[in-house]
Amino acid sequence: MQNNSKVSFENTANAFEYKNNDQLKKAHFLFSSMGYQWLVNIGTRITPWAIKAGLPVKGLIRSTLFEQFVGGETLEQTAKVADKLEEFHVQVILDYGVEGGDYGEEEKDHSCDQFIKVINYAATQANIPFMSVKVTGIARFALLEKMDGLMQQATGTLVRRYEAALEQLRADEKAEWQRVCNRMEKICSAAAAKKVGVLIDAEETWIQDPVDALTMLMMDQYNKTTAVLYNTAQLYRHDRYQFLCDCYEAAEQRNFILGIKIVRGAYMEKERKRAADMNYPSPIQPDKEACDRDYNRAVEFCIAHVDRIAVIVASHNEYSNQLAAELLHSKGLPHNHPHVHFSQLYGMSDHITFNLAKEGYSVSKYLPFGPIEDVVPYLMRRAQENSSVSGQTGRELLLIKKELARRGVK
Repeated sequence: MQNNSKVSFENTANAFEYKNNDQLKKAHFLFSSMGYQWLVNIGTRITPWAIKAGLPVKGLIRSTLFEQFVGGETLEQTAKVADKLEEFHVQVILDYGVEGGDYGEEEKDHSCDQFIKVINYAATQANIPFMSVKVTGIARFALLEKMDGLMQQATGTLVRRYEAALEQLRADEKAEWQRVCNRMEKICSAAAAKKVGVLIDAEETWIQDPVDALTMLMMDQYNKTTAVLYNTAQLYRHDRYQFLCDCYEAAEQRNFILGIKIVRGAYMEKERKRAADMNYPSPIQPDKEACDRDYNRAVEFCIAHVDRIAVIVASHNEYSNQLAAELLHSKGLPHNHPHVHFSQLYGMSDHITFNLAKEGYSVSKYLPFGPIEDVVPYLMRRAQENSSVSGQTGRELLLIKKELARRGVK
């Protein structure tokens, strides 16, 4: 199993073995529909409104987008999907689909409790090594924004700028921020006790700095001997490769393991528009080539320092996955090295996930779950991504068609 450095991502029999003919035909219909930009534009505008207005659209959403991209509405429903993936040696990153809103403290405490419930559940399942947390689920967006703004005005390292920003908060804001830290502490403590990895999701650039600082401080505390906590670096930002290098330096100095999930990113259009509207330099890479270059440099950097860095290569890009696999091979490292993990979103890029799993690599599906109304923002992003990412829908469709033809299904 360790002899191949090249993984074939063309094997559709492996890629879709877990889907029956009806499920495959349904996926074909869905990706075909997402190829129509006008349809996606209408759908992503109307759906959130229809849900809020209480229109009877949940059944339609449940049988289309939800079924393709989400594990279920509850942990119990999601367990069935996780069990199915386990049959094919594919692991799971559980994501409770709560997203930021300026809810009250009670709701944020509830989100914290839900995250801990997910950790406790994951600990009982052999194939759920990770779960993910959005800090906007446990912290008020406007407070994060204020913290970030204050950090921009300070100088020095990330943590120094964070400490300087804290000093400038009002007394009530300091107390509120302390509650955020307490929630994060509870989550990390539960994860460390249960040996479940926690992935902190990336946020918009204008709230990211306090998220990074808090995550680094928690890593310094919890990642001394094993990677419990992972930050997320969005490489579509032109400053993130340097950020990765700086984080590694801090991990070396403070003697902890840097946990990092590397992604290309999720907020590009929003980021560009805000930068243009507010007349500041865009944080986004000038072009796709620059983003790809930095992403692949990040893969190389992490695997070069695999003793100190635990990396999750979260990518739908075939070259980047192939690169990581070949680097492991060239260094004589096992395919299932504990510090190198691959991941793709549930419902997408099965040709990457299942073929990596077949070759013995540690690979997972990022599996969101939650009530339909809570995961609608996630579903709308998946629909937009598949209609706007150059070639993504075409590639998915091509592979599904190839497998339907191989099975002789009309």
